[in-house]
Amino acid sequence: MIQVCLWEDGRAVSGGEELLEKPGPKWIDVLEPNAEVLGRLAERFQLHRLAVEDCLHLDQRPKLEEYPHHQFIVLQGFSCGPDVTELTLHEHHFFLAQDWLISVHALRLPSHDTVLRRVKDDPAGTLGRGVDVILYLLADALVDAQFPIMDDFGDQLDDLEDAIFAEPDPEHLQRIFQLKRALVTLRRVLSPQRDVVGMLARRGIPQIQEKTTLYFRDVYDHLIRLYEQIDASRDVVGNVMDGYLSMVAQRTNDISKQLTIFATLFLPLSFIVGFFGQNFEQLTGQGWYAAMWVTMVGFPLGLVGWFKYKKWI
Repeated sequence: MIQVCLWEDGRAVSGGEELLEKPGPKWIDVLEPNAEVLGRLAERFQLHRLAVEDCLHLDQRPKLEEYPHHQFIVLQGFSCGPDVTELTLHEHHFFLAQDWLISVHALRLPSHDTVLRRVKDDPAGTLGRGVDVILYLLADALVDAQFPIMDDFGDQLDDLEDAIFAEPDPEHLQRIFQLKRALVTLRRVLSPQRDVVGMLARRGIPQIQEKTTLYFRDVYDHLIRLYEQIDASRDVVGNVMDGYLSMVAQRTNDISKQLTIFATLFLPLSFIVGFFGQNFEQLTGQGWYAAMWVTMVGFPLGLVGWFKYKKWI
């Protein structure tokens, strides 16, 4: 599906492919691309064959490539479902020229729709300021959509840490690894993206106005903050893992201590019962029985008192 926003006579006009031939700055948004649609756009705007091929295989690494008539940019972001570890990758491809911008993506992102509504409804003429401004808005929306995900990660880690210190459970260990894998995925995608936005923030790209580079610096700063949050969350995951292992080890030690105390209490009782249970005439009589009962009761009580004095229980 192709949607075109054209800046014409001081206002933004939206429509379909019929606006492609009209003069003026335009933003062409392509949702769920196919070879036929991209072939028509490649012929009309002289898109490079390699860049078009990348758009048909949405598994590219974030990058910025320069071609004779345009810049080709790949940016990525994530959305998540009810569970923060259920990440969905959103890969956006951009063709940037002096007076047109083509955005290609397979999935619809809510922040992308927000930019589209702003371009259509902004009376100040966002599109009239240049198509590179539209690229900034899309990149900024894609990056800012990651902050709520990182906030959810922080909340999940805090809740998990509290649950582990309250009562460690094997399910907590599985959850730790789920969060760790998700953080690795976020880091793997957002880390190279800093370099891409950093190049956009530097002067020298002919399709980007000097005043727009200042806005890309802001996006670059957001990516730095995201990267720092990811690193901090990875450290917290490591601490949560250490806390879980410590709690499990402590619980195991407590169980071993309690079993050792029980065994220690019953060891002299077993000896006494075995000794007085011998079938000898000399061990019979009321005196021996009284001594046996006094020993059986007094010795364990004495051990319990000794354990408490030593603060072993």
